[in-house]
Amino acid sequence: MSSLEKPIINWFKKNKRDLPWRDTTPWGVMVSEYMLQQTPVNRVLPKWNEWMERWPTPKDLAKATPAQVISAWGRLGYPRRALRLHAAAQIIAEDFNNKVPDDQETLQLLPGVGEYTAAAIAAFAFEHRSLVMDVNIRRLLVRAIDGQEHPKPAATAREKARRLAVLPEKNAHVWAAATMELGALVCTSKNPSCEFCPIIGQCNWRKNGYPKTELIRKSQDWHGTDRKCRGTIVQALRENESLTEIAIKKLWPDESQVEKALKTLLADQLIQALPRGRYRLPQ
Repeated sequence: MSSLEKPIINWFKKNKRDLPWRDTTPWGVMVSEYMLQQTPVNRVLPKWNEWMERWPTPKDLAKATPAQVISAWGRLGYPRRALRLHAAAQIIAEDFNNKVPDDQETLQLLPGVGEYTAAAIAAFAFEHRSLVMDVNIRRLLVRAIDGQEHPKPAATAREKARRLAVLPEKNAHVWAAATMELGALVCTSKNPSCEFCPIIGQCNWRKNGYPKTELIRKSQDWHGTDRKCRGTIVQALRENESLTEIAIKKLWPDESQVEKALKTLLADQLIQALPRGRYRLPQ
């Protein structure tokens, strides 16, 4: 057993948040993992509850139209995730008897499921021993073990090997949840609350004097971006059955950016073109 395991697990038992996807079906876990990609917990919570009430199984979601799915996704951002989850639900309903697959290789064949999401579903839905490495886990362990402030943008083979070495043989899913929670609540990216950390005495970042490393990934200013333009168009189409291109261009100050956004939204199948220059959500 790693010397980190016991204090982190004990801390988790006392301090973990009451999140509904921690006591749900494998499908509920899967929905949460799609929603939590690049979206904070406080924004996901109400949407996850709405979705699970409306579509409690893959078969239920599979019956929905793309327009219903995109509308229900609301302002979670990156609405392509909604369409990928919808497509995955159709595959699970048709090919897997309405049951989420429990092995990582099969999971990665589903739309929108990469290496991380497959590992997370395997751990949290099926209690498998998988290497879950989200940004919170990676930041916590790169500080505690490697003595650095921030991990690299993508996990290297060396980092994965070192994390696998401390992955418990038993209850690895609890370790994944505990390290994720500690990273999210205490060992935060900015202004970590080190005085509340259960492994402060073992932290190599602290022992090294908290050396600074430059954050390679910096958050993009949302205002005026192509993403913001696309989001504005999709939101307007959620609120209207259809809109003309002229009406859409009135929503945004840069017409050329609107034209570009319409092309990419069409390519991503997030909107449909209608006769006479009108657009709507896909039916």
